[in-house]
Amino acid sequence: MTTHGFEHDHHDQPLAWKMRPTTLEEIVGQESLVGGHGSLSAMIRSHKVLSSIFYGPPGTGKTTTAQLLAASWDATFIPLSAVETGVPEVKRLIQAAKERRDLLNRGTVVFLDEIHRFNKAQQDVLLPAVENGTVALIGATTENPWIALNSALISRCILVEFHSLSEAAIISILGRAWNRREDWLSASATMDDTIFAEIAQRSGGDARLALNILERLGTMCLDTMHLSQSVLDSLWAEAPHYHDRGDRHYDLTSAFIKSMRGSDPDAALYWFGRLLAGGEDPAFIMRRVVVHAAEDVGLADPAALLVAESAYAALTHVGLPEARIPMAEAVLYVATAPKSNAVVAALDALDHALKKWPNSPVPEELRDRHYNPKIKKPYRYPHDAPGHFLPDPHVSSEMLPLELYQPSANGREAEIKRRLAAWREQRK
Repeated sequence: MTTHGFEHDHHDQPLAWKMRPTTLEEIVGQESLVGGHGSLSAMIRSHKVLSSIFYGPPGTGKTTTAQLLAASWDATFIPLSAVETGVPEVKRLIQAAKERRDLLNRGTVVFLDEIHRFNKAQQDVLLPAVENGTVALIGATTENPWIALNSALISRCILVEFHSLSEAAIISILGRAWNRREDWLSASATMDDTIFAEIAQRSGGDARLALNILERLGTMCLDTMHLSQSVLDSLWAEAPHYHDRGDRHYDLTSAFIKSMRGSDPDAALYWFGRLLAGGEDPAFIMRRVVVHAAEDVGLADPAALLVAESAYAALTHVGLPEARIPMAEAVLYVATAPKSNAVVAALDALDHALKKWPNSPVPEELRDRHYNPKIKKPYRYPHDAPGHFLPDPHVSSEMLPLELYQPSANGREAEIKRRLAAWREQRK
């Protein structure tokens, strides 16, 4: 698919799609990137697209800019979603890009949306093709690339930050759409003077959301062809926290999770409310609470997992709106509980141990005696010893000392830490 611009003549396309800029000059709010001295403007002047990571909030022009860069280079543009793309498909498109370059002397720009959703193995598949220039990769993400992406991939790409759009920029975009209202509404349509400012204030710097609101408002006012403040208020009352299943969904979820992890119950409750009011599946929300009760609280307060599971069960048994109360209780419990990620760290250590000792034998005294009565080495029963503890090892000698779990000093884990330290000292 070669892109030389965007088509705007399909009536069934959303307004946000119809209003996508056709040149970099039409992109609003990212002047530091596409202005006269912007890094992307310089890329266009060089007639060469360099592999880049576009990161920033949703609705700020990342996808549009990538497609315009490909068009300026007269390259084949291949849009992909990291959620829907696997390693086999990536390998096939890289092979096709090689053939396109060798046979047609034509470049390929691969736009990978939500690139942070690619795991390490998937990202590694891209490295050779990016390094030798078989493809110019443009990855888009709302996450911090230094955290979400492999350092090897980052080192081969230019980092380009897109900023949230100002209210003035949103008003400018809405004005452009209104000037072309004959394409999606009616040339005779009118509106209250406050509409643009209200939408700009409520859209949070997201041009796509702002245009979606404007289009929805136009649909609600078809009988009068006048977009009024009162109808906008009713629209906002109907779905004031709406978020799509794309970037905004992941942003809100990320803020929710990080607020629980960061021991900020007020913020956690706010983002919980935003997700729920925005139409998020309440079961999805509770799955996140259950996971983070184990991941971020863990054995510092084992009751966190029980509270989370109980709230999940309450949602199943009684449903909304009543289940909102135990759900909020679980969110607040996890947010205010002492924190420990020692369980997660232990699993990481376990993965390394499994790679290092994939087939370590079971010590003779621990083997099942029912099928093998010839075992000579006796098994010592801990409950017969003082304190119900014996310092006997439970793995082969080559693995000693095996210390995967390192409890924190927080909450109930402080006592586990003291007890485990004493046991480990005796085993030594």
